[in-house]
Amino acid sequence: MLKIDLKGKKAFIAGVGDDQGYGWAIAKALAEAGAIILIGAWTPILKIFSTSLAAGKFDESRRLSDGSLMEIAKIYPLDASFDKLEDVPQEIRENKRYKDVEGYTISEVARAVAKDFGQIDIIVHSLANAPEVQKPLLETSRQGYLAALSSSSYSFVSLLAHFGPSMNAGGAALSLTYVASEKVIPGYGGGMSSAKAALESDTRTLGWEAARKWGVRVNTISAGPLRSRAAKAIGFIDKMIDYASANAPRTEELQAYEVANAAAFLLSPLASAITGSLVYVDNGLHTMGVAVDSPAFR
Repeated sequence: MLKIDLKGKKAFIAGVGDDQGYGWAIAKALAEAGAIILIGAWTPILKIFSTSLAAGKFDESRRLSDGSLMEIAKIYPLDASFDKLEDVPQEIRENKRYKDVEGYTISEVARAVAKDFGQIDIIVHSLANAPEVQKPLLETSRQGYLAALSSSSYSFVSLLAHFGPSMNAGGAALSLTYVASEKVIPGYGGGMSSAKAALESDTRTLGWEAARKWGVRVNTISAGPLRSRAAKAIGFIDKMIDYASANAPRTEELQAYEVANAAAFLLSPLASAITGSLVYVDNGLHTMGVAVDSPAFR
């Protein structure tokens, strides 16, 4: 039987803050395949996430197919908007959710992971943030637009640049994108659609550069809508899920584990010849040119 085997592989998943999103599901799929799981949690929610995990609030969703609970080897604070401490504005350093936390910039986390675990094999970028995401693009400020690109696309470049030297040849990196990169999704604003388009373009370039420099593959998954905490913050996720069910070739609601299974494959040696690629896991919604539930078709 063909099997995804990641036993002993070390995976760093950036952007996990609860047990609802794709990042958590991917971590769980990699754990099922035998990987050692390291997590980077956004600094402001690090304490809440760590406390909830320790209190057993995620135990049911941590359960693996053999009945055991997914083990997380270490949780690191991570704010992927900053490459080094000098980049962090003073007001953020002094913020109550930051001032007692050390080593949360990308370069600091990369050094800490290398010190704690040596060479790693897998990087997952499950990060997206836009302070003005609910604003139309024409109403988005320059600052809001650049913040979206910084947090949601450049952060992947930076993660790979800083972690790459400590990755084993044959390793892989993966990000998550969305169809708004190529088609208009009204309401998905604040520069997020632009950030996703940049992320996809960067995937191709990084696929070339990282393979030649470190022997590391780079891919991205365009995932369908999911009721995650981040998606709920945008405000119309239920409508997007209803739209997908009405118009995608497969009418079942997309589940996080379906994206996670595809991620595990792309991050495994089974996908050794796949790099620089965009893989859709959205029940086929991206293939549709018209909305079949449109009044025009009644």
